[in-house]
Amino acid sequence: MTADSTAVPPERGKSSGAATFASIDETSARLSAAGYLPSKEIAAATFLADRLQKPILVEGPAGVGKTDLARAISEAAGLPLLRLQCYEGLDEAKALYEWEYAKQLLYTQLLRDKIGETLAGAATLAEAADRIARSDAVFFSERFLLPRPILKAVTSERPVLLLVDEIDKADPEFEAFLLEVLADFSVTVPELGTFRAVHPPHVLLTSNNARELSDALKRRCLHLFIDFPDAARELAILKVRVPGLSDALGQAVVAAIQKIRTLDLKKPPSIAESIDWAKALLLLGAERLDTALVRDTLNLLLKYESDLARAREQLPDIAAAGLAAG
Repeated sequence: MTADSTAVPPERGKSSGAATFASIDETSARLSAAGYLPSKEIAAATFLADRLQKPILVEGPAGVGKTDLARAISEAAGLPLLRLQCYEGLDEAKALYEWEYAKQLLYTQLLRDKIGETLAGAATLAEAADRIARSDAVFFSERFLLPRPILKAVTSERPVLLLVDEIDKADPEFEAFLLEVLADFSVTVPELGTFRAVHPPHVLLTSNNARELSDALKRRCLHLFIDFPDAARELAILKVRVPGLSDALGQAVVAAIQKIRTLDLKKPPSIAESIDWAKALLLLGAERLDTALVRDTLNLLLKYESDLARAREQLPDIAAAGLAAG
């Protein structure tokens, strides 16, 4: 990793190498082989983002598989996955790099004799300071640089997938900084210079819609909205992720969950929670759903007391939906 020694990235829309996916159908098949069952829209967005070399902005409710899509693309395309988890207060330094001050201090202690030699004969404090300043490059070099996900993605010697997770949790100022990075995939470290990507990383951003993202960011990305799956797709996901799940129990689980999601809830059950519930029912030896079983395991699906109370009020209807389907 050397500043200004790497090639400037190609113009957006021009390929810097062979395409990862050959067609939408092939993209769908490879994502499925990685354990992610995509809809036609998801497969199409993944394929086009690869061919157009554009980031994907994936929005949707929490728990619908946005982050898992990044994992699946990484596996299907054979790309290392670098994840930047966003949060309020995230700044450039935490996303780009940090200096390993403890390591710098250790080297200072180990080299104190050399420092003494450097300062020997200095007539004034100003002269001593000037001599130390000339040695700054020793302590502000790549030896002490701790790269964070964005700098790792820019300086990688092979293509990678950069996941910027929950960008809506970051401040607008960080979003503006990210726009600059996405524009040309270059990062400047004041002490070392500018690093430019040889292989512009594949980028996937996720958002739970905690706040409205800027039009500038949306224009730069392909947009993909992932909602909760329909019953048929959710059953297919459960069959893949929960080995041993019977068709009857799987259909009952999906029908009950789809019914629960129609309630006015603070947080509807996610796909991950559907999978957990199905696994728990298998461990309990369940072959069918009934009112008592649903009541006793609702806490696996709903994580807020207000949601649990609302679901208990509708317990007969939820259990009936499961019984009818199973």
